[in-house]
Amino acid sequence: MKIVTSPIVVFSLSIQHVASFQAQKRPVMHTDNVNELTRCYAEPVANESNGSRRDLLTQASGLALSTLLLGQNHPAFAAAAEESFASSSSQTPLTFVVTGANSGIGFEACKRLSALNHRIVLACRTKSKAMDAMAKLGGGSNLVAAECDLASLASIRAFGVELPRLLGDGGKIDRLCLNAGLSRNVDAKDCARTADGFELTVGTNHFGHFYLNHLIQTKALLDKNAHITVTASGVHDPESPGGAQGATASLGSLMGLETLGRECEMLDGGAFNADKAYKDSKLCNVLFTRELQRRLDANASNNIAVNCYSPGLIVGSGLFRDQNPVFTKLFDLVATDLIKVGETQEWGGGALVYTSSVDTKGGYYLAKPGSGKYGDAAYGREFALSNVSKEAQDDVKAQKLWELSEKVLGI
Repeated sequence: MKIVTSPIVVFSLSIQHVASFQAQKRPVMHTDNVNELTRCYAEPVANESNGSRRDLLTQASGLALSTLLLGQNHPAFAAAAEESFASSSSQTPLTFVVTGANSGIGFEACKRLSALNHRIVLACRTKSKAMDAMAKLGGGSNLVAAECDLASLASIRAFGVELPRLLGDGGKIDRLCLNAGLSRNVDAKDCARTADGFELTVGTNHFGHFYLNHLIQTKALLDKNAHITVTASGVHDPESPGGAQGATASLGSLMGLETLGRECEMLDGGAFNADKAYKDSKLCNVLFTRELQRRLDANASNNIAVNCYSPGLIVGSGLFRDQNPVFTKLFDLVATDLIKVGETQEWGGGALVYTSSVDTKGGYYLAKPGSGKYGDAAYGREFALSNVSKEAQDDVKAQKLWELSEKVLGI
């Protein structure tokens, strides 16, 4: 079927698509990629197994029953969720390190954290971007601007060297938020590279954060009760509506990474595909989360919690800076304001803050479509623990990805 790209046609199809899904009691979308959602409106969901239907029904049953009894906006729901989020956010000021702090949900998370007087190291692609973000946040003494370009190992190393000074004498990181990321236009044909020769998308979204985490762990900069939060995506799962559209995520046997190292175009050894590269990078994020938690749990001297999350469809973030800007703005209007299956950047920032506060270990939090319309009451309710994809549950593959990542990074 031909992909529909006209904004006017998409407007119409969007409304019809949501109405159809509501009639069938099916979820609309779990993705943060505007091109994938466009295709989802143009094409039927493929490869939906009976197992996935059962999973969706199981996940929906508890909420459905409660809704029938009390109604989804009943004060009991909102009060419990808001109390939980408030208690987790208004604690003694902590030290946060946030990558991608100058735009999108990273910046919105920092707005919330700064208002609570938490100390934040704003780790951005350039120092000027970090300084601009600090100014927009009010320039308080609790804010520290720093350069950390995740597409450059030299920049990450320099940030690692500088970080102990930024934290202060004996200072530790209470919350490490590995949030920054990029998504190239799905029509891109050239295999762009990082400064060190990695394919740009996976090189930034996975290898950059992997190396940063390594440096922080090596320097023992994390508090023994620290939380690490990784921004992932629902499109890591080929059985989700968003993940099923276009090229699907799969690392295969990691043959590309194993045989070609950083010179591979795709981790599975295939030819470059911009759409798949983004989805693969998000699968890497989930596998990284689970394997890091396993390794930390083997060390009884710490109580560090690692979790990842998908904030849902957020079209207006800096993640889509490589997409068509006119179409992105039009689609943001439809998804977020008209049919309300998208989330605002402000709400996504709250999802990051919430996930950084939970005591779960090795978990994956997912936003149901349109969760943001319930505001902060959705955290812990519509935005809650969920299952990762079948491939993301492969602990052997998670360990292999970790070991190969160390090898190609030379650590």
